[in-house]
Amino acid sequence: MIVPIILLFLVILLVFAVIGNYNALIGLRNQVSNAWSQIDVQLKRRHDLIPNLVETAKGYMKHERETLTGITEARSKAMGADSVSEKAKAESALNGAMNKFFLVVENYPDLKANQNFLAVQEELTSTENKIAFARQSYNDQVLFFNNKIQMFPSNIIANMFNFKAGVFFELENAAERAVPKVDFS
Repeated sequence: MIVPIILLFLVILLVFAVIGNYNALIGLRNQVSNAWSQIDVQLKRRHDLIPNLVETAKGYMKHERETLTGITEARSKAMGADSVSEKAKAESALNGAMNKFFLVVENYPDLKANQNFLAVQEELTSTENKIAFARQSYNDQVLFFNNKIQMFPSNIIANMFNFKAGVFFELENAAERAVPKVDFS
């Protein structure tokens, strides 16, 4: 009589463990999705600011059409990317185009002093900081989620319900990994 009660208790305990692990995995997956949404919001903001920056610069940079076209094309590709890895690659290309643009801007003192240009540049800098923070938050959530689906016993539940590891939002461009050089001379 006591053996069936113990077995029933163990089955109930196992069911609760499965439900608890499944719910934890769902919660972590939703946190990853939310963190990605935060990146997406900031990337959209960035993509919306770039045309304003380019328009402000066009009047000054008549001989730099290639640079301006490169930014526009990179922005279009970034906006069209779907997966995390495609988005990371496209955003790296856009960062490269923007870095080239800001190097060229150094040759135009009037542009650097233009209030509209400075305001958009400040907004863009603020957005870049928000993107970096959102990317860090997203990667933290992916790490928590991936750890959960790979560690015992939740890995059993993750495999049963076909949970897939999240993809980190990593930098593609080696230039982005480089430490900026500061020169006050």
